[in-house]
Amino acid sequence: MFVKEHMTQDPVTVTPDTSVPEALRIMRENQVRRLPILDRHGKLVGIVTDKALLHASPSSATSLAVWEITELHAKLKVEKVMSKDVVTVPEDTLLEEAARIMVDSEIGGLPVMHGDTLVGIITESDLFKVLLKLLGGRRTGLRLTLTATSAKGCLARLASAISDIGGNIVGLGVSELDDSGPDEVEIMLKVQDVEQEALLQAVKPIIQEVLDVREI
Repeated sequence: MFVKEHMTQDPVTVTPDTSVPEALRIMRENQVRRLPILDRHGKLVGIVTDKALLHASPSSATSLAVWEITELHAKLKVEKVMSKDVVTVPEDTLLEEAARIMVDSEIGGLPVMHGDTLVGIITESDLFKVLLKLLGGRRTGLRLTLTATSAKGCLARLASAISDIGGNIVGLGVSELDDSGPDEVEIMLKVQDVEQEALLQAVKPIIQEVLDVREI
């Protein structure tokens, strides 16, 4: 999966001289939480979040009257509060690499570039949607969570055992166990067209432990 397949194309942008209130209005109208900032040549020069805008205030405002503060705030431009060191990714970046960059950089979105041109934005919400699909979150079935060895062929044996009893795997997730080392993994399966007891009996010889099973 690539970023370009799940990003928001042609994202809403503003210019450096956009006022803070105007940027907030644009965010509300478009239901977005961050705005890439392009200069008059269309070059990406920054990004601003709703949090940065909501916390923005004109300098030396504490000694002014309320109406003066409001007037100054209306004149405050996003270039004064935007992040200039923008972390970006090319459109052919793998989705998991984009997720790693977001986590490591502690940010919630990445402008997506085609060369020097902004072509999209990928956010944590986009990643949640992909995760929902991968785990079969919108499909009914038996959800089975288990631990198993990470040895080669384990997943293949599981898939074969489930297929042999007529089951159809519609969701799958595999993760390392933090306290068990690399030799054991946690596996989540969403399976359709099979009874719970038959599923448990089929996977029992292959796995180590069933952590949870439920029909959803």
